Amino acid sequence: MKDLSELVLTIVRPLVTHPDQVQLDIVESKDFYEYNLTVAPEDIGRIIGKQGRVAKAIRTIVYGVRINAPKKVRLNIIDDRGK
Repeated sequence: MKDLSELVLTIVRPLVTHPDQVQLDIVESKDFYEYNLTVAPEDIGRIIGKQGRVAKAIRTIVYGVRINAPKKVRLNIIDDRGK
C-alpha cells in the first residue's frame, strides 16, 4: 500500500502551491482502503479542477492500480475550508 500512497503524493504535489501541506491518511474500513487526501485550503480548487476533472483523472489512475487485497481503494479529497 506504500506504493499507492507514493503514487498519489507524486501526482498531487506538483499540482499544488503548498506541497508541504499535502497530507494522505489511510483508513481501513469494512470494504475499502480509504485514502483521505488533505491539501491547503487555497489548493483545494486545484485538486478538484473545473467540474471535477482533475479529481476524476487522479481517481482514474489510482483506481487502475491493482492491489493484492479483497478490498477496494477509495480516494477522498477532504475539504477543510468550512471549518
